Amino acid sequence: MKFAKDFLFGAATAAYQVEGAWNEDGKGISNWDVFSKIPGKTFEGTNGDVAVDHYHRYKEDIKLMADMGLESYRFSISWPRIIPNGTGEVNPKGIEFYNNVINECLKYGIVPFVTLYHWDMPQVLEEKGGWTNKATIDAFVNYAETCFKAFGDRVKHWITFNETVVFCGLGYLAGAHPPAIVGDKNKYFQATHNVFLAHAKSVELYKSLKQYGEIGITHVYSPAFSVDDKEENIKATEHARNLDTYWYYDPILKGEYPKYVVDHIEKLGVKIDWTAEELEIIRRNADKNDFIGLNYYQPQRVMKNDVQENVERTRENSTGSPGNPSFDGVYKTVRMDDKVYTKWGWEISPEGFLDGLKLLKERYGDVKIYITENGLGDEDPIIEGEVVDIPRIKFIEKHLRAVKDAIKEGVNIKGYYAWSAIDLLSWLNGYKKQYGFIYVDHNNNLERKKKASYYWYKHVIETRGEEI
Repeated sequence: MKFAKDFLFGAATAAYQVEGAWNEDGKGISNWDVFSKIPGKTFEGTNGDVAVDHYHRYKEDIKLMADMGLESYRFSISWPRIIPNGTGEVNPKGIEFYNNVINECLKYGIVPFVTLYHWDMPQVLEEKGGWTNKATIDAFVNYAETCFKAFGDRVKHWITFNETVVFCGLGYLAGAHPPAIVGDKNKYFQATHNVFLAHAKSVELYKSLKQYGEIGITHVYSPAFSVDDKEENIKATEHARNLDTYWYYDPILKGEYPKYVVDHIEKLGVKIDWTAEELEIIRRNADKNDFIGLNYYQPQRVMKNDVQENVERTRENSTGSPGNPSFDGVYKTVRMDDKVYTKWGWEISPEGFLDGLKLLKERYGDVKIYITENGLGDEDPIIEGEVVDIPRIKFIEKHLRAVKDAIKEGVNIKGYYAWSAIDLLSWLNGYKKQYGFIYVDHNNNLERKKKASYYWYKHVIETRGEEI
């Protein structure tokens, strides 16, 4: 089986992780510009001031993507580069930069797939309460409208938000992302609601502009599976699915919050400030979503929580490895002896990917899906001057096979975006973990070099994945 001609093979990045130029050409300060400079927040104090300098080298980078045969490039727009203070004046140099990036993609026939919010909020808004402040909703919708009108004649694929569960969970429960608040359930759930409302309003606005493109949202998808057949662990798994998946997908795709979660958090004393009008906006825009984006790295192996003491959330254990109890103490994720893990403790499970895709189809029907991120974080070996990232090739190959199997079983998947196009700055872990097809040499003027996986992915695209 070959992947269909309209299946997009792409790769992805995020503005803060690649661009640099943090204070150039009128860009405003982002929450990450501030947070990453707080001692101890990131590995070895790394930050996005320069990142991999994509801001100045985008032509070189997009040419490398074109030479690889990339059909689509998913990138994010930095809100403070477009509207430095979050509201008010638009920065013409910011508009110019993204026009240049989009036009450079189109020059090579690369489809631009744009994410509006990949975590970098104008610091001015963060200081006013960020996503817990309802004023941020309208500020975001205004920013989205600015982008639609500036770029929508050429950009026909839009993602509103990337991984709400991550920037809200790590921002308001774990304290590992800005605004670095620990254990505030009220702020966490309020922030998620405000994001979903901003998404619904942006979708409604986009449709009213009649630009004839498509719009959706991207969630990280870590499907929960019970460690065994014990009833208590199966119940814990269903609880995890409700909190980590249904809470995020139901309002987008069904237009309503899962009753199970609403009842549960009420018992916990959580009060969300939402109005009938807001819930109606979410409801009436659910069927206007054209797709859902999935970022898949690993599943969760779940059991009933038996840990009584609080586990301190650190930079290391907040970024994907299992071993943490849920914020409400009901379940915990565990590492299993019969599974395979990366050096960072992330499970490698294409089987979990396939099973998870089938679970989504079961609950949400024939929704169009793009795999908007999937990849391997590793320390790539350099042998005789060549970057020989064979584990990455094997990882992506297995996951593309799972995509192929899912399509055969009727899951409507229309594209695959490897994370990432180029080695980039990890939000918390610096440059020691690499994801890209293109190597960046931080000891040699950020020189770019094609990895073994670059040539392999080029072949996959050329052959439509026939050999996978």
